[in-house]
Amino acid sequence: MLTHLIAITWFILIITVSTSSQLLEGLYCGKANCYDVLEVTRESTKHEISKNYRKLAKLYHPDLHRTPEAKEIAEEQFKKIANAYEILKDEEARSDYDYMLDNPDEYYAHYYRYYRRRVAPKVDVRIVLIVTISIISAIQYFSGWQRYDTAIKYFMTVPKYRNKALEIAKVDGLLSPEDKRGRRLKKETKEEVDNIIKKVIEDKMDIKGAYAKPTIMDILWIQLVIFPYTLVMYIYWYLSWFLRHTLLRQPYNEEEKLYVIRKNMKMSVHQFNSQEDDKIQEFLDAELWIRENFDEWYKQEKEKAKKQLAENTKYKQYRRHIKNHGVGRMTFDDS
Repeated sequence: MLTHLIAITWFILIITVSTSSQLLEGLYCGKANCYDVLEVTRESTKHEISKNYRKLAKLYHPDLHRTPEAKEIAEEQFKKIANAYEILKDEEARSDYDYMLDNPDEYYAHYYRYYRRRVAPKVDVRIVLIVTISIISAIQYFSGWQRYDTAIKYFMTVPKYRNKALEIAKVDGLLSPEDKRGRRLKKETKEEVDNIIKKVIEDKMDIKGAYAKPTIMDILWIQLVIFPYTLVMYIYWYLSWFLRHTLLRQPYNEEEKLYVIRKNMKMSVHQFNSQEDDKIQEFLDAELWIRENFDEWYKQEKEKAKKQLAENTKYKQYRRHIKNHGVGRMTFDDS
């Protein structure tokens, strides 16, 4: 009889230890079983869990207990009940919790499942990406138009471009004809003339670089859509370049020469395109796509810049000031 009693005791102890080992401190309800906290079973329905939660929450609500000791105990129990309900009322969280009970040895998997749900954003990541890309694309497009409009307004204030635009407007008949004395028969307002000049500059002037007229192809959304095509074309271009110029040693055409020159100068496409046409021609005449020619040209340009800087009056004053007073000293000398 005593032997049977000892065996039963050990069996109960093993079951208890096995059950408690399924529960990890810091996860879900800690060492307590969420089902036991709500006084339900794993077979209980969502409705039964909600019903028991309301009953226990009413029983242990801190406001219903007056003495400090009872209030403190009730508050602690109320928190446990609320936490257990938050886990078991959600189907996905309940599924993760049941998985932990059934697979107690997969510690790392349990921690990952638990914290994944708490760290992950509540909003669908795809929606966040779509909204972010859309905002960036809109900012790109409208800021591009703002830069372009700034460039047009600037050219309208430069006499050379303004006078040229007036000549084109007269030839195209956009301005009223003049009489023998050179006076226009119909007097346009300054605003009307400015609008005509702006239209001529927009139509006739090819603005390159960062201030170029924006297109829909420049925005991020379109770039992402056509990225596979862009990637394929780049691979084709690279292989073609390697075959023609590395293996077969074929000479560059003009467009390829300009590409190599831009790479040697470490300029972006916008920076290089903003150069004046005569400057571009100067690069071609100097054959700067050849590395030796470029190195020599760069050295000469650097020396020229140093010479111009040394002859600059303000730079000479600055050097004298540094020599006499040192770096970082602030003075109020008139000199």
